[in-house]
Amino acid sequence: MSREVSEWPVPGAGRPLIITEDPVLLDDLLRLCAAAGAEPHVHHAVPEQSVAPGSSGAGGAGPPGGGGWGDAPLVLVGQDVSGRVLGAPRRSGVFLVGRSEGRNPDDAALWQRAVEIGAEQVIWLPDAENWLADRIADVVEGAGRPALAVGVIGGSGGAGASTLACALAISAARSGERTMLIDGDPFGGGLDVLLGGEGAEGLRWPDFAASRGRVGAGALEESLPELHALRLLSWDRGKRVLVPPAAVRSVLAAARRRGGVVVVDLPRRVDEVAAEALGQLDLVLMVVPVELRSVAAASRVADALDGVARDVRVVVRARLAGELDPDEVAGLLRLPLAGEMPVELGVSEWLARGEPPGTFVWGPLARFCDGFWRRVLGAGQAAGQGVPG
Repeated sequence: MSREVSEWPVPGAGRPLIITEDPVLLDDLLRLCAAAGAEPHVHHAVPEQSVAPGSSGAGGAGPPGGGGWGDAPLVLVGQDVSGRVLGAPRRSGVFLVGRSEGRNPDDAALWQRAVEIGAEQVIWLPDAENWLADRIADVVEGAGRPALAVGVIGGSGGAGASTLACALAISAARSGERTMLIDGDPFGGGLDVLLGGEGAEGLRWPDFAASRGRVGAGALEESLPELHALRLLSWDRGKRVLVPPAAVRSVLAAARRRGGVVVVDLPRRVDEVAAEALGQLDLVLMVVPVELRSVAAASRVADALDGVARDVRVVVRARLAGELDPDEVAGLLRLPLAGEMPVELGVSEWLARGEPPGTFVWGPLARFCDGFWRRVLGAGQAAGQGVPG
């Protein structure tokens, strides 16, 4: 399957241009910019540096460091000075902004002015503050390729899904990808334990339980523990806190917004919260030991994923002589085979020393994960796609 790919942000992007002389409106816009972490350029008209020599309108060039009409990623034009923008070149990302007090919704002249300056929309404050704050935050964080999001789920109990999730994240971070590992199973032992970082400072899932609206991608990344060159969102050791689907949606959307790789360790039970996570994943790897009982259990998990996950593939845990062949397992489950996860001896001893799965570069598990990312990321970047078939 493919995923949406947009252009990476250009250097200097992220500073909106505000054009107004209304002090109340300016205060509102500056407050929204501050909340989104944006430092805007403020002018009373189209910046003079944007006017091309010998032209009657505004050109695309801007002052040093950005801030011109043409290079600002977002332009907010106050209703009070909309006439001063007439003649500026047409561009996207222009919004006409006014205050709700005393407005006349049937004012045809205002809508005509919005058309004349090429505004995409007329925004009224404070009514549309949340919407506008989200647009400004998009500008700050840049409009880049979203992270490739891969989920790992066990086809049966003890299949090794958490081990593979950690190893995949370690491998991606080792290759230089911005990597976030998310523990999506509140009943698991905690991925921070597998990574040897249960005492690391940073936020855990209960801290995000009240999240409903947009979560800042940069703020999320900086707030999480950093272990082995990746960011980890795990659970704490306290009493279980219910994290609602809206919070999961907000956090995962923020995790993907800065690009790179997001790996999610999924619970085997597909409830409403898990379904929210599954809906944001590009690919789900189901780990299945090659034995009939595990395959039977995995078929039930596959049924639960059907219609919820967009792309599910089987990772067969290494077989012993006389067991099922990996292709047989995939055939029985009617799912594509993503590969065979090797057995790595000495994992328990490494974990006891605080060395997470996949750390040993020349080990079979690390080689499996490195090969997986080379296939997925390499083919995806070359074709501008997400997950190759």
